[in-house]
Amino acid sequence: MKVAVLSFAHVHAATYMELLRDRGDVELITTDPDAPPGDPTRGKTLADELGVTYRAGYEEVLAERPRAVVVTSENTRHRQLVEQAAAAGAHVLCEKPLATTEDDARAMIEACERAGVSLMTAYPVRFHPAFAALRHTLADGSLGSLLSVHGVNNSSAPGPDRPWFADPARAGGGAIMDHTVHIADLLDVLLDGEQPTQVYAVANTLLTRGGADEPKVESAGLLTLTYARGLVATIDCSWSHPSSHPTWGGLTLTCVGDRALVEFDAFPPLLDGYDTARAAPRWEHGTINLDAAMLDCFLAAARTGQRAHPDGHTGLRTLQTVLAAYESLRTRQPVVTSAAAWPRHGTSPTCPG
Repeated sequence: MKVAVLSFAHVHAATYMELLRDRGDVELITTDPDAPPGDPTRGKTLADELGVTYRAGYEEVLAERPRAVVVTSENTRHRQLVEQAAAAGAHVLCEKPLATTEDDARAMIEACERAGVSLMTAYPVRFHPAFAALRHTLADGSLGSLLSVHGVNNSSAPGPDRPWFADPARAGGGAIMDHTVHIADLLDVLLDGEQPTQVYAVANTLLTRGGADEPKVESAGLLTLTYARGLVATIDCSWSHPSSHPTWGGLTLTCVGDRALVEFDAFPPLLDGYDTARAAPRWEHGTINLDAAMLDCFLAAARTGQRAHPDGHTGLRTLQTVLAAYESLRTRQPVVTSAAAWPRHGTSPTCPG
């Protein structure tokens, strides 16, 4: 099956290319025409380093009629590339967030539905077997009624190799846009698509990298979500890991029910300690490759023509939480949401096919 990667702007692009390159059932083609000239981390230089086929532009790649496309551009370019891929008849996996505006997200969903192709949002954490166990614990009543959830998705601040993450014109925001959506997706699964009725956000720029001339985006944020059932969830979405931290990022959930409390860690350490040679902490991951699990499901859906999950509607719902958070920052007040009932095409992380 022919699969294309459009743009290397996102930090996950290289990982996806390596995973796709090593699959025996995939013919991989790539392009990154928007790469800054001479950037050694992008474009043909990166493609040659990874040993993958490179084309000069998006149109050239799509003319080869790939069955599946992975979009890893800057956030504000997602709509253009998704619409182009859909018009070419390709199933699409789009990096998160799906879009930076509700209009763009809706247009992407509609374009893929018109073309009869799947639109999948890149939320790999829901494929973690420990999260599946957490969901089962909630479903079988062991946890009881869910009373509160505290989610944390932290990382280091964007580095100089990907400065656009801190550029609102290309990223759509800062840490809230970057990290809220992963936790929001897990809540979407646990609550079967139920949306918060109120969102309140606080944030600051104290951790933002760069000088006075660089765009100022929030680098630390905390969201409080209230649901009609009485559930309260919080999301810490900060770029709060120092550059010396042994891992780039992490994600945890603490779920409190009226019968039990459950803690989920997506990236637990298999080994931790202190490396005296480097004078720095050491941390060895003890988890599965979530990106590979997500790609397995996407490719299975593309091969069989089934709907891929998490789909575009999931991407829209999680984006609506982000946009409500930014409105709350603007008004300094809780935002009452419409909590509109979008079509729920299933929130199961189970792989099709």
